Amino acid sequence: MPLETPARIVRELARHGYNAEREAVTLIAGAADPGTTLARAVEHAGPDAFRVTAADVRAVLDADANATDAAVSDPTPTDAESATQASNASASQASNASASRTSNPSTSTATSADTTTATETTGPPETGGSWNGRNPDRSLRSLEIENDMTGQSTGTGEYGDFVKVFKDRYEKLSRQLRGRVNHRPAEAIQSMSGGSDAAMVGLVNDIRSTASGHWLVELEDTTGTFPCLVMKDREFASAVDELLMDECIAVEGTLSGDAGIMFVDSMYSPDVPRTYKPNTADRDVQAALISDVHVGSQEFMAEAWHRFTDWLHTQEAERVEYLLVAGDMVEGVGVYPNQDEELDIVDIYDQYEQFAEHLKEVPGDIEIVMIPGNHDAVRLAEPQPGFDDRLRDIMDVHDARIVSNPSMVTLEGVKVLMYHGVSLDEVIAELPAESASYDEPHKAMYQLLKKRHVAPQYGGHTRLAPEEKDYLVMEEVPDIFHTGHVHKLGWGKYHNVLAVNSGCWQSQTDFQKSVNIDPDSGYAPIVDLDTLDMTVRKFA
Repeated sequence: MPLETPARIVRELARHGYNAEREAVTLIAGAADPGTTLARAVEHAGPDAFRVTAADVRAVLDADANATDAAVSDPTPTDAESATQASNASASQASNASASRTSNPSTSTATSADTTTATETTGPPETGGSWNGRNPDRSLRSLEIENDMTGQSTGTGEYGDFVKVFKDRYEKLSRQLRGRVNHRPAEAIQSMSGGSDAAMVGLVNDIRSTASGHWLVELEDTTGTFPCLVMKDREFASAVDELLMDECIAVEGTLSGDAGIMFVDSMYSPDVPRTYKPNTADRDVQAALISDVHVGSQEFMAEAWHRFTDWLHTQEAERVEYLLVAGDMVEGVGVYPNQDEELDIVDIYDQYEQFAEHLKEVPGDIEIVMIPGNHDAVRLAEPQPGFDDRLRDIMDVHDARIVSNPSMVTLEGVKVLMYHGVSLDEVIAELPAESASYDEPHKAMYQLLKKRHVAPQYGGHTRLAPEEKDYLVMEEVPDIFHTGHVHKLGWGKYHNVLAVNSGCWQSQTDFQKSVNIDPDSGYAPIVDLDTLDMTVRKFA
């Protein structure tokens, strides 16, 4: 059994029902006969063990070394000659194994993968000399989850539930705006005299243009509605083109003579402060950001995935200690018309079983966090709770953490907002092309950061669930905003927040061809958590 790469060793161990420590995999890969060493390490671990450890492998290697020493010390000429021959054979096998790991095109792509540098700063070059793997100090790690609503859903779909969620949205976002304007409720403004200065914070209830080309924006708060007129010649008039229904804004201006309308002089969004200073980790550690794996699709790129997991086992990737998956682990069933014709695996549970097998290829010491997406077997309405117990049991590889969509994940002090990204379709459809497009998905993400809400518009294509509170509000500014869904790669910084849409692991489907979507497949953005610099690696 040839075992040229660590990922193949991991797959073979998984076939036997074992996970493995990264150092154990490295020791097996470097052995003279990896296949024999793996089999003996499994035997040493025993049938009741869950993981093959470095200690199991060392015990096997030490036993081989002792046997060789004994053979060499035996004075019998024939035995000594045999020992020499065995030693030469072992050296030859080790050399051949090393050559296969470096010359096999299917395995060398990971280490020679195309690299697109997201900023001028990249990780330090790989140092020379032999590499014995690493056993990271897990005591240095910290991983916290906020805003996970799994198991917290209380909505019944009644009218009162919708009122609660919009009231909560208004209260949270209006607090971020009241410091900028001298806010008064709609009913108080209605009782003011004409010509008075006024200011209001509200949700956008309606937007329409007048016959003269001006904009009439109706705002709503908890006391009522009030119309606000934005003149077309005002310098901020173009910002009206970027407004979405139900987002929260603040305006200030002057009431008309009859006090029936406000002439807007300035307009504000909750936004990320321009002076925002992101948090960074205290040590040199990295996180890999991926999404939209789509296992079960005929177009799932298994070889690209294998090259990615192969690379994770290399010295170049030793600083990668976190893997964040932003939804759509599987292709799902019945997501779009005639999808069954493009499925390689037709049963949804079998899709997750296969995804779990692929996840076993990831080094066992990497912390994994996953959220669901619109192709996953959860409700479509957002926020989406994490998976049910049956699916969690299937995907329990490496004790992966499965949380809701969206969730705030804090890695060693760095706040990462994970959101699958269904609302990006709506943002791109509603806003001008220069503000949001599929070719530059990070610009659509900038709009969500500006609005401080991952899915502000209700009643469109993005399904929103009524809950006791609005889990989709960005109460805290994230340091990294990670999305997927649109199958396009894009990244950039908005007021020092790193926005990353991480592409996909699925080649173009017939459905995507019909709607002219050319996916960015087989990419893995790698973020340095101590600097928030990013490198994008391509494995397809």
